Amino acid sequence: MKNPAVLVIQPVSIAGRLIVSSITDGIEQNFGRDVQIVVFDELFDKNINQYLINEYDVIIGYDFSPLKIKIDNGMKAKGICYFADNIESKTSGQEWDKYFPYLYNDDVYTFLWDKEMMKMYNFPHFYYLPQFVNFEIYKDFCMEPEFDVMFAGRLDTDFRLDTFISLRKCLPDLKFAWYAIERHYEDALKRTTDKELIETAYKGFIDNEPDMAKAINNAKILFSMNAQGISSLNHRTIQAVACKRLMISDRRGELSLYVGNMPYWESVEELARKIRFYLNNPAEYDRCVEECWKIGRKNHHSKECVKYMFDKVLAPYA
Repeated sequence: MKNPAVLVIQPVSIAGRLIVSSITDGIEQNFGRDVQIVVFDELFDKNINQYLINEYDVIIGYDFSPLKIKIDNGMKAKGICYFADNIESKTSGQEWDKYFPYLYNDDVYTFLWDKEMMKMYNFPHFYYLPQFVNFEIYKDFCMEPEFDVMFAGRLDTDFRLDTFISLRKCLPDLKFAWYAIERHYEDALKRTTDKELIETAYKGFIDNEPDMAKAINNAKILFSMNAQGISSLNHRTIQAVACKRLMISDRRGELSLYVGNMPYWESVEELARKIRFYLNNPAEYDRCVEECWKIGRKNHHSKECVKYMFDKVLAPYA
């Protein structure tokens, strides 16, 4: 496959930044470090014009970010949008409704992480692609974890906040780590009377892959509360699998990707019981994380997943 010239759009979203970092890693893993990759960071650089001097084969990024830049600037490059948020929602971009029709353009390629939501659209270039990470960054550091339980993400709904606090009350002797943006931490404090349970768990926020990999390695068990999609598994799930740390997921249809090996929860009490079980049964813990890692390494590694994307987009160059 010919080495493409690629403009990567790094979004403002923290989750999006981690996902786009995995995409960028996958491009280098497939085309080598000499591939022409230019990164425009929407968080730190507001002047796109200096990046448009060059010509690109592909513009790629998270949600609507690359499509917005492609359309607004009349770029001829093929656009790749990787969605891990609901497409018809402000979570995918404040002006999602303005750019949504362009997903039907013949030079735009849409990849979606949720299998059930694939049934909702008929874009001309539309592909299912579950979340993925760079298994060379997310890996087992063979370290003794400091924390028993970790959660990373917003506690922005009553369900999420109540679940986290209730779980802490069910497991008062365990050490918890919670990572989120500071404003989400301040918001959670305002919305609860159990402030100490929030304060003692909060460990700051993480916006890069190496530090996230370290944080995951520093916990024995993670749990998830998926906020987007219908059946999909979020980015944190794949990160935990790659680091050989146990993820206990809320019940999702795509858990079948892990052939039933990944435990799931449907109530706080069930989640607490399973955390206790796996902490007290290291053989079962090791069996589960090893089986999930093998499946994850095969199906959710940035190298293979990004190759799949570019095979679809650059088939004429193959």
